[in-house]
Order: sequence, then C-alpha cells, then structure tokens
Amino acid sequence: MKEPIGYGLLGAHLSYSFSPEIHKQFADYKYELFEKEESEIEEFLKDRNLKAINITIPYKKTVMKYCHHISDIAKRIDAINVIKFENGKLYADNTDYYGVKYMLKKGNIDVFGKRVAILGDGATSQTVKVVLEDLGASEILNISRKGNIKFDELCKYDFVEVIINCTPVGMYPGKAISLVDLKEFKKLEAIADVVYNPSRTAFILQGEELGINTINGLPMLVGQAKKAVEIFLNKEINEDKLDEVYKKIYKNTQNIILIGMPGSGKSSIGEKISIKLNRKFIDIDKEIERETKMTIPEIFQINGETGFRRIEKELTENFSKETGVVISTGGGVVLDKENYYSLKQNGYIVLIDRDLRKLSTKGRPLSQGGLNKLKQIKEERKKKYEEFSDIKIKNIYLPKTVDDILEAFDENSCN
Repeated sequence: MKEPIGYGLLGAHLSYSFSPEIHKQFADYKYELFEKEESEIEEFLKDRNLKAINITIPYKKTVMKYCHHISDIAKRIDAINVIKFENGKLYADNTDYYGVKYMLKKGNIDVFGKRVAILGDGATSQTVKVVLEDLGASEILNISRKGNIKFDELCKYDFVEVIINCTPVGMYPGKAISLVDLKEFKKLEAIADVVYNPSRTAFILQGEELGINTINGLPMLVGQAKKAVEIFLNKEINEDKLDEVYKKIYKNTQNIILIGMPGSGKSSIGEKISIKLNRKFIDIDKEIERETKMTIPEIFQINGETGFRRIEKELTENFSKETGVVISTGGGVVLDKENYYSLKQNGYIVLIDRDLRKLSTKGRPLSQGGLNKLKQIKEERKKKYEEFSDIKIKNIYLPKTVDDILEAFDENSCN
C-alpha cells in the first residue's frame, strides 16, 4: 500500500532547501521535497495522498492553471506558493506576502514614503511589489534584464533609498557576485535580499560594510512557512513562535569560524566545539594536505607560499559554502581579503588569542625563527585578524575557551 505523501515542497532544484527543518519546528508532520520537471506537474497534482504543498521556483505561476480557487492576494500577485487539497479541489494562496512583511520587519526597514528599487522580474519581485504598495512606498522601480529599466541603467536612479534583490544572483552554490555597486547610491538606507543561502551574499556583505540596514531572505522563508502551516492545519501560530523558529534556524545554519595565529589552538578548540554541538568539523590545513597529498612544509618547499595561498583560498571558498559547521583556518588566511567574504557568507568569525610563548610551531614553516619571528608575524597580521573577526576570545585554558566561544555564539549569532 502506498504511504501517504501528505506535505512537502514542489520545485525544480531543492537540495539547498531549509524548508523541511523549518516546518519541523512549526508542526509534527513529514515534509518532503518534490523535485519535478514541468512535464510531470499535472500528474503529480492528481495524487490523492497530497494534503498541502508549498510551491517554489520556477513553478509559482505554472501551477495556477491547475487550481480551482485562488486567494485574492495571490491573484494580485499573479503567483502562488501554497496549494491545499480538499475534496478533490486545489485551493491556492500566496504566503510569501506575509514572509516579505516579516523580512522587512526583522531588518528594521520602513518603506513608507520611500523610493524603492526591486531587482528582478519573477514571481518573488511581484510579491515584493504588492507588499511595497500596501506599506506605502512612494515610488517603486522594477529593474531587470528585459524590463523598461535594465541593470546597467540603475546608476541613473541613485536617489533610491531601499533596494530589494529578488533574483537568484549570489545563491548557493553560485559565485559570490552582486548585480549592483551600492556605493553608487548616495541616499541608500537599507537593502534586503530574498536569497537565504548563503546567509550573506556579496550584496549583503557590501551593505554591512557601508553600515546600512541589511536583511537576508531567511525571515521571509520562515515567515511564509509559518503562514503556510496555519493554512495546512487550519490553526493559528503565535508570533512569538515565529521569532523563536527564525532565531533557531539562523543559528543552526551559521558556521563557527576560528582564525588566529598559527599554533594558537584553533584545531583543538574546533574539534571540541564540533563534538559539543554535534556539528561537522573542517580543518582547512588538513583538507589542504588531503587535497594535495603533501604536508604543508612540503607544499611550501615545492610551490612556495604563493602556491600554498592559492590552494588555501580555493578550499576556503569551497568549504565556507557549507552551513552549520565548525571551521578551523590556517594562520595566514587573513592575508587575502577575499577569504573574508568566503568565510563571512555563512560564518560567525572568532579570533583565538593566545600567548605567543605558548604557540606550537611544529610543522609550521612561517613560524620558525623563535619568539621574535612570532612577534613579527603577529604585528603584521594584527589589524587583519581584527578586521576579519566578530569577537576575540583568549585561549588560556581550552575548556573555558570553548565555553566562552559557545556563550558568545549564543548571544550574538542572530544579531
């Protein structure tokens, strides 16, 4: 006998989705991922075991023709992301509307009377446009490759005060690129990015560097899920629960990144943290040795420091795309600013500070030469370590160091 499907998410490429974990926090039912080709959708929607599903890219418009009833808000948006199956009928709604509102609220972004630019012309951009209209934005510009205003013309509209990215540019596992240079907008107050993986796209990272309000798409994802669960189960969920789930998902998907001087104890600390949190541990130096089948001293001898840094940069970029892991970096990872953008995209970065006289130098080519050499290295890198890190933790006694890092992570990972 076929097991009932029940609930889930319909889309084209879903391996990156956080939705199953989010629904698990709101309700007690099995939530599956249904990756389908467009040609399979009609037959899939006839399955009598389906109770309710979410719809995501690229089918938010495609499935509308199969629905018997569409909510007023979904009609305004001209896209749906929820279908409930009742008595052989398909009832459609759009809970992204509520998700966008929650996203703007979490980002402290007030659009009333503001001039706002929307990047993209897909279903999500239409949702955002309707929300902006309802919240009283004074002017809404749609920027896209095919629309009236192209991306390369956006600089003409440097008066915009809020920019919302509704494209998949920067989404995992793609490259860390942005469609716009935020420095061109002199009146810019805030930005939002509907992308939630990675947590900080290049777009968001530049916004943070410029000191403006930023928010990613995770609140939107969690907010729409809360509303979807209410529709699925026909019950209300308290707003406090929404905040609780958002914070938990955000924290669980953030990486803990350890940087600091060679021999400062990053690997030992990282291993202990990974055990306490039941997270995967990644030691970049060990991954470099595994990838090259050479020890680090051998790499330096054969390829020099330049060759080593190239490999380090590549692997740092690759492993930083993961979520919910603990990463120990090499002491010189801060020498390349691009490594910061890789590490920070999903990371809470902790600088491990240890007395130079207690640093291990075994197997570390650049640390040879005694205390004076270590002092020189630290002085050269001090500013870079500080620029990379979110917090500095003293490593005097390993168990206390681990506890201090976990306490700081609990307090600050969702700020």
